[in-house]
Amino acid sequence: MHTEPSWITTPVTASLLRGALDVEYTERGVLPHRLPARARAQCADPQLAMAEAQPSGVRLAFRTRATAVELDTLPTKRLYVGAPPRPDGVYELLVDGRQAGRGTVGGGNTLTIDMTAGTTAWAPGEAGTLRFTGLPGRPKDVEIWLPHNETTELVALRTDAPVGPVPDRGRKVWLHHGSSISHGSDAAGPTSTWPALAASLGGVELVNLGLGGGALLDPFTARAMRDTPADLISVKVGINLVNTDLMRLRAFGPAVHGFLDTVREGHPTAPLLVISPLLCPIHEDTPGPSGPDFSDLPDGRLRFRAMGDPAERAAGKLTLRVIRDELAALVRLRAADDPNLYHLDGRELYGEADYAELPLPDELHPDAATHRRVGTRFADQVFGRGAFADGGVPPSGGSRGTAPTTD
Repeated sequence: MHTEPSWITTPVTASLLRGALDVEYTERGVLPHRLPARARAQCADPQLAMAEAQPSGVRLAFRTRATAVELDTLPTKRLYVGAPPRPDGVYELLVDGRQAGRGTVGGGNTLTIDMTAGTTAWAPGEAGTLRFTGLPGRPKDVEIWLPHNETTELVALRTDAPVGPVPDRGRKVWLHHGSSISHGSDAAGPTSTWPALAASLGGVELVNLGLGGGALLDPFTARAMRDTPADLISVKVGINLVNTDLMRLRAFGPAVHGFLDTVREGHPTAPLLVISPLLCPIHEDTPGPSGPDFSDLPDGRLRFRAMGDPAERAAGKLTLRVIRDELAALVRLRAADDPNLYHLDGRELYGEADYAELPLPDELHPDAATHRRVGTRFADQVFGRGAFADGGVPPSGGSRGTAPTTD
């Protein structure tokens, strides 16, 4: 006869969370943040506020003998006017580092976005429950990875045995900053974003500051990285600067220098990898901004197109090709005095041959298969034989200021 477990409720606190830089205690529970409060207070951009509160790379982590786990959460769902409903965010369970279950939580708050009118509307909703059962009764490390693309308040954690902290396993911490591609875009789940996959293959703990639309060389993000404990650091720069048409060439180089200077204040000797943009044909030689094409929106497909004019490059408008050249030169210059600074051309992770095989569905963001490819390549090139191999010591035949390319 089936009996209901005898539940133990454990308060969700920052000590049970990994990958979050801050937690906000709300009326309903705990809201993880990927930027600290001071950084959030310095920018009123609603896109950034939404992105940093979506817990990409954030997971609950604890050690327990429990065979059943329940997690009450209050998600915020995004609805786009004129488009089919988005699928619910995916939660993934790992037991001793291995996949052990997936689930979703329905209901929750709703944020309705009208991209044509540029308006939003928010409506409150109710919390839901995620349940995993049939776990082995031995002591084990349990992680619940939160949806990478869905704001998630944590309301209650229940188990049928006590929980405690996970012991320090001696894994290095990798701190990464990038755009919506690093955030996860259309990955299959939170452990399948390319940074999460690369971190798993590289055997490191991930802190993911991939911020959809928010990789803009913001000083408050650099300060957050400066103040975050980390052993390995990477910064992926380019696509958001182009598709927002945020700055011109004159401002770009000094802004990158300033960003890296700030990061180095807190991490003077950590391996620091600068990654230029993945291939994105619409912006290789055409400046931004990007504009949405709504013609296929009723069928659930949104595409983007470049709104700039290639002739505007003469006036200092940025393209991805210009940014790659500038970043390569900048890293070469800085590497003369910084033996732990490295560069990786993003096209080594996703280039022309990859685009021919796995095109970007909306012309900006990779799909699940492409996330797997990028994550696997990053693990091989950077953790296996590049900037982060052996704690950042260049492999035999390698050199500082560059990362090895594919064969």
